[in-house]
Amino acid sequence: MQKVVPELKDVLERRYTILRAVRTLGPVGRRNLTHELGLSERTVRSDLDILRAQGLVLASSEGVLLSPEGEVVLARLDEMARKLHDVAGLEAALGEIFGLQRVIVVPGDSDSDPSVKRDMAQVAGEYLRSILRDGDILAVTGGTTLAQVAECFPGESFNRRVTVVPARGGLGEDIRIQANTIAVRLAEKLGGSYRLLHAPEDVLPCYVEQILREPRIRDVIALSKRAKVLLHGIGTAEEMARRRGLDDDTTMGLIARGAVGEAFGYYFNAKGEIVYSTSSVGLRLHDLENISKVVAVAGGRSKAWAILAVLSTGRCHVCITDEGAARRVMRLKESTKTEGGVTDDHQDWD
Repeated sequence: MQKVVPELKDVLERRYTILRAVRTLGPVGRRNLTHELGLSERTVRSDLDILRAQGLVLASSEGVLLSPEGEVVLARLDEMARKLHDVAGLEAALGEIFGLQRVIVVPGDSDSDPSVKRDMAQVAGEYLRSILRDGDILAVTGGTTLAQVAECFPGESFNRRVTVVPARGGLGEDIRIQANTIAVRLAEKLGGSYRLLHAPEDVLPCYVEQILREPRIRDVIALSKRAKVLLHGIGTAEEMARRRGLDDDTTMGLIARGAVGEAFGYYFNAKGEIVYSTSSVGLRLHDLENISKVVAVAGGRSKAWAILAVLSTGRCHVCITDEGAARRVMRLKESTKTEGGVTDDHQDWD
């Protein structure tokens, strides 16, 4: 079929991408869809006309949205995409390399397709619902990916007594992506309760002990250490240095020492070795040893180095990511294995 109609695969994947974007953004206007997907308006208009004629999307004054039949077809295409790209084989390979209990890979790359990040967040939410039990404690960190998980979390009544707690203090930035906010939103979706950590994440070393003596802060951190499940994001070293307000000299020093990923206030090189740590309030790396399920959620090929670094620490049990990140992590892992390390000469920055 591919030899007879070579463009068939490209057309199928493009329309699949459009349907996923409509599911994520709908109702959405054609111009917004064109902007989000980086396609020409003519191509989007033509494909939408065909999808509408097939009864897969509906047009309204607010834009296009999926029809009930479109939902069914898209679910089938999701399964087809997993088979076409051998996503199951990719999950198994990543799990074996990093010694993970489970890997879930969502088709696509969230760097180039915003609907993939939402799909990844929905999968993370579904996974949480499948493992949380009555009386469990769920600890969460902050960040845009986990904020998306909270937003996309299935809203049906969960009917279990789950307590959600922030695993880290706040970074004093956008309130929507702080751990406290995410804890509240997830608790509401779960029908459970929450506790708040009223403390900054980054503080001067001389103040950490004093802050940790405050009873309410100490109690919430103690609760997070008893978590059954920890859900956390992964940041690139440079991005997290910027969010923490580190000066240029410190940031350049991190990069010079090979820092590529960050989690829990620690900066790691590609081998998972700590090259720098901040004095901070919240769970620390050694606390993860006592948590049954440590679940990392991150995607986009631009985060592959960071994901490689954090998974190489051996502290994660489950990784939820997208295909773009997963395939690049596999290539990077192979390159670090054959080259015996990572240097600027062979980093895959493209």
